[in-house]
Amino acid sequence: MRLVVTLRSRQAVGPRAQISRIKMLDVEVRELMQAFVLSDYQVQEVYSRFCAEIAKGLKRSTHVQANTKCFPTYVQDLPTGDEMGKYLALDLGGTNFRVLLVSLKGHHDATVESQIYAVPKDLMVGPGVELFDHIAECLARFVEKHDMRNSHLPLGFTFSFPCEQIGLKEAILVRWTKGFGCPGVEGENVGRLLHEAIQRRGDVEIAVVAILNDTTGTLMSCAHRNADCRVGVIVGTGCNACYVEDVANVDLLHPDFKRTQRQVLVNAEWGAFGESGQLDFVRTEYDREVDDTSINKSEQLFEKMTSGMYLGRLVRLVLIRAIQRKVLFKLSNRREHFATAMQKNEDVFETRYISEIESDSFPEFPKTRSIITKLFGLEKASVEDCQKIRYICECVSKRAATLVAIGVSGLINRISNRRIVVGMDGSVYRYHPKFDAYMRYTMHKLVKSDKEFDIMLSEDGSGRGAALVAAVASKTK
Repeated sequence: MRLVVTLRSRQAVGPRAQISRIKMLDVEVRELMQAFVLSDYQVQEVYSRFCAEIAKGLKRSTHVQANTKCFPTYVQDLPTGDEMGKYLALDLGGTNFRVLLVSLKGHHDATVESQIYAVPKDLMVGPGVELFDHIAECLARFVEKHDMRNSHLPLGFTFSFPCEQIGLKEAILVRWTKGFGCPGVEGENVGRLLHEAIQRRGDVEIAVVAILNDTTGTLMSCAHRNADCRVGVIVGTGCNACYVEDVANVDLLHPDFKRTQRQVLVNAEWGAFGESGQLDFVRTEYDREVDDTSINKSEQLFEKMTSGMYLGRLVRLVLIRAIQRKVLFKLSNRREHFATAMQKNEDVFETRYISEIESDSFPEFPKTRSIITKLFGLEKASVEDCQKIRYICECVSKRAATLVAIGVSGLINRISNRRIVVGMDGSVYRYHPKFDAYMRYTMHKLVKSDKEFDIMLSEDGSGRGAALVAAVASKTK
């Protein structure tokens, strides 16, 4: 068990820490980024609106109008740490997917063997049957590689797209996100589609016993190592959360599941928060442009302000504006060329650059200068320009972390336990040098004073969590 104790002093990420650095920046860059800096009033207002939206999602009478659908996952047992056996896990949530063989050994111990497979771009938007046939083929190759073709293997399927669960192994895809758009899948049971693809091959004995969201997998994986984990959050390609809710508050859960159990994991689907206008007062012109040019316009607005798929696009748009307004590269006569270079490809500024730039050393800025050279062909960028670009990245990432912290605080404050651990995963949280500290700064303002919280990094992603759900499902059959 390893808790990620990265609580920084508030000065490290709070307003005071920025003062000396900001003093060295032009007024223009501060004015350019002002819309990304959330005031205490805005933070409290977003928090209130978020909590109201979660309540709407849980109630049957208001569920249809709710953006945050709060789907019950039908996962009602947290792992004890004593689970044993071999389980397959499949983790699909982005441009790659993982297949894992998880050997649970009891005593909170497990070994994991895994393989990453690519999802070709044409399969991300091609017929759904072709996507699932590709996944089934990769599963078969993995099983053969591990010499388990003749074994009966229960599989937990982490499917990280908005779904309505109608049972532990039945999940209806509500809509594709994160660049996927395969026809023939929305409105269908993805568990059945995977089962049918496996059956078409007929060469492996794999039983899909559970479908879950990556946030559920993260929560289960962390709960396996820490019994206080009650919230799971992903901040990666997408952004979402799940948490443990009292069954009495979950109207969509069938009464049969309330008779013997007092809790159920709820998939908040908070990426859709804001679709009814709740975030309009904090959205910027850049947020609107990112949304306008996305394949799912007017959807997943909270996710578009917080997740790795979009943060780089936001910074790119700000950089274009900064170049056009002569805020950046003031002395260069190639500014027009620089702006044109940034406009050609919406993903030219990769989200990972934000983490690299914010972790860079002052005044050398070797990583920042390398990125500037790659983007613009400009050698030896000035310290001033490097600082400005870092400040732009800080404003975008700090706003994202603040919004995530608002959501996490709202979920923590719903849970009756006094001590709550939040399990976190995803490339943005994992690799950004200050995301954890930015989050904690806001959480200390919003989490009720009678509660104690900590944040725990899910060290193996959601794969182990899927196997644990499969193990729990097999045990409770």
